[in-house]
Amino acid sequence: MFKNIGSTEIVIIAVVLLVLFGGKKIPELVRGIGEAIREFRKALKG
Repeated sequence: MFKNIGSTEIVIIAVVLLVLFGGKKIPELVRGIGEAIREFRKALKG
């Protein structure tokens, strides 16, 4: 799915996220995504 994403696209996505959420909200957003992925994997195994 993400095989064709280059460094330029990643930088653009990072800038858009920074503009939308601000610098203080991004760590909370990433932490929430990580927890959701962990819960999803746990649900798949269980």
